[in-house]
Amino acid sequence: MQIKTQAFASGGSIPSAYTCDGQNSIPPFQFSEVPKEAKSLAFIVHDPDAPRAGGWDHYVAWNISPDTSGVEEGIEPTGVKGKNSSGELVFQGPCPHVGEHRYYFKLYALDAILDIPEGSAKPELIEAMKGHTVGEAEVFGRYKRP
Repeated sequence: MQIKTQAFASGGSIPSAYTCDGQNSIPPFQFSEVPKEAKSLAFIVHDPDAPRAGGWDHYVAWNISPDTSGVEEGIEPTGVKGKNSSGELVFQGPCPHVGEHRYYFKLYALDAILDIPEGSAKPELIEAMKGHTVGEAEVFGRYKRP
């Protein structure tokens, strides 16, 4: 399984358009090689460098169709939305207060449709995914505010 973006190289700098210093919109992504047994996808964007226990979750979504080939720039994938660390159900772009942070865009293929309510946070999603993950892929970028 793969996740790619033309917006930045994996490990490279995320353009400011996708951050709080720009349009704060989700970058475009392409998904490929999703396992045939997948019944849904989950997508999490996480900053492990944020100065709070467990880092900062910028986006949480699940029950995305396994036929989804990617994410268009600025358009969040169709699925069930979870709360980010701000308590909102939307993509929140990188916005580190100090220094450069890493942002992981992680895609999971699941062999089930998850039965957790909209607005659940990442811990509930991770718990619900246990025993159902049949594929994973990630790409990460870095961002430091000007």
